[in-house]
Amino acid sequence: MDIENQDIQAFIETVKSQSDYDFSDYSDKSLKRRLSKILLDRKLSLEVLLENIRADDDLLEKIVKDITVNTTELFRDPAVWHSLRFDILPRFQQQSNIKIWHPGCSTGQEVFSMMILLNELGLLQKTHLYASDLNEDVMEVAKQGIYKYRFNEGYLDNFDSVIRENPRVNDSYFDVPYSKYFHVDKTRDNLRMNKQMLTKPVYVKHDLVRDPNPFGEVFDLIICRNVIIYFNYELQNKVFKLFMDNMSPGSCLVLGVHESILGPFASRFDKKFQAYFKK
Repeated sequence: MDIENQDIQAFIETVKSQSDYDFSDYSDKSLKRRLSKILLDRKLSLEVLLENIRADDDLLEKIVKDITVNTTELFRDPAVWHSLRFDILPRFQQQSNIKIWHPGCSTGQEVFSMMILLNELGLLQKTHLYASDLNEDVMEVAKQGIYKYRFNEGYLDNFDSVIRENPRVNDSYFDVPYSKYFHVDKTRDNLRMNKQMLTKPVYVKHDLVRDPNPFGEVFDLIICRNVIIYFNYELQNKVFKLFMDNMSPGSCLVLGVHESILGPFASRFDKKFQAYFKK
């Protein structure tokens, strides 16, 4: 379904008038794509959708969640996790505690990936893990830690690549069983994280573009991948300021492989490996 610029504007204004949500600075391209899918899935015209949103607050919340949901997977982009394993996380080895924030955590696979990696490095015990998202439904999935198995069989390949193999020493292999962290039930088509994996992270609903730091902590590492790609330049810089103001000197920000810091905050960070280090 074709969405024009005036349609996007009408959607933004309607949502803004009915709620505290403001999509004004979101990427037009992303909004068009997601709004088209919503209209197609619901077999509605934009006019009818906007009428329904004005009449139904619950529907408005559902549409906002559809707009903001992000897909993710265990150890997505293994090269990034290799860098975290060998270049970034060892820097925190001597610290008495480590504070990590996953903004835009979605359904939680990235949080579980971090926990697995931290545990293999002997760092999980002294790490405080925080996660946030605007969408409470996806955070409920994260808290349950249950995922479709057949849809996500690539999880196991990613796990092997990051946890069992060492790309920097080809003949080394770490015999880490999947059952140490999760259970695969092919009959029920699910992959279930072990119970001890569920209690560590602190989850909070948070609007990254509007709310202050919800945890009152200063972070050593922020992992925010494939989130700011949906924002325009001004909004990206607003988020970078939020991150920078809540990072300790020498701390680290990891973005998605197709994301980068441009503009006024670029000079406040040094890029090394797959990450940006606060000067």
